[in-house]
Amino acid sequence: CLASASAFAPSASRQSSGIALNAAIDDAFGVSIETGNKVPPLGREILKDAGPDAVKWFQNAEIKHGRIAMVATIGFMVQKFGVHFPLYLGPSGSNGFHPESSDAWLLSSSTGVTFSDIAHAAPLDAVSMVPFAGWFQIFVVAGWFECIAYNRQWAEGREIPGDYGYDPLGFTKRPGGIAGKDMEKLRMREIKNGRVAMMTIAAWVSNEVIPGALPVWHP
Repeated sequence: CLASASAFAPSASRQSSGIALNAAIDDAFGVSIETGNKVPPLGREILKDAGPDAVKWFQNAEIKHGRIAMVATIGFMVQKFGVHFPLYLGPSGSNGFHPESSDAWLLSSSTGVTFSDIAHAAPLDAVSMVPFAGWFQIFVVAGWFECIAYNRQWAEGREIPGDYGYDPLGFTKRPGGIAGKDMEKLRMREIKNGRVAMMTIAAWVSNEVIPGALPVWHP
């Protein structure tokens, strides 16, 4: 009898741990009313065998992608509406809406692309006009930031996903810091806005590649 009972013990243990893990996933920060306060089925499938560190990793990934998408939507609209800095502190004679200048600055001497050319291009065309050296600089800076983020989030053991110690506007200086009640609302808003931005930039880019793919207003 003892042998037969012990045969079922591991299965029961795994089942109870699975239930506990599902409950923990549903309690993770970022799960909100839009999905019935539960992780959506796809997310649950991805996280079914995940531990606390894995959940934290996915939370960081979502926040980073959301932040990038929010910047991307702003950049897309700025390029689409034709608003530009005055030739990136280049020659005089240009302004925010008229990037032409009597002396066009070269962005790349090898391709002959100027800042004015970039300013007149469609968003995706502008991306393709950036030379290799420009992309190399972008990836170096992004990699440098990733190293800092990894160190602060994992080596320093910061508890809050997305907390990389960069807060130029001083939001985390409020009582309780980034873990305070006031910051909880802002953190949730950031996650939700990031999710909307990820869907938005995906839809806008799809419409640029396949005109008419997005049958609603878009810049």
